[in-house]
Amino acid sequence: MRDLYTIGVFVGFGVGLGVLAAALLAGARLGLALALTAAAAGGVALGLSLADAEEAIGAAAGGLAGAFGAGVLARGALSRGGARVATAALLVLAALVLGLLALIPGVGYLEALVLPTLAMRVRRTGSRRYAGLRILARD
Repeated sequence: MRDLYTIGVFVGFGVGLGVLAAALLAGARLGLALALTAAAAGGVALGLSLADAEEAIGAAAGGLAGAFGAGVLARGALSRGGARVATAALLVLAALVLGLLALIPGVGYLEALVLPTLAMRVRRTGSRRYAGLRILARD
């Protein structure tokens, strides 16, 4: 039972690393690919430095899930006119919260499942730029 808990914690830490990587690389041209690579490598390094190979694999998988989910969300926010600094700041804060929530048993696994699912749902439904008050300026 202890192994399942520690692997879940490292999966959650990997999700946090992935979100952090996506936040820092969201404005780059190949930001999603770089974030996926950095999150997987960071997860493996974290897992191997603090625990065993099982935790390293879990952290790498969590990092991939977190980077993909947050990368899609950040790219969508930036394409709809969001500010880069504000988007990155919110994602860094989310990465910290996700890392702390990973200490709760089972939540790390849940984070790795929910974040990519949420990103795909948002990607499917919201592809237009918000008009806001610009729609009134047409007259």
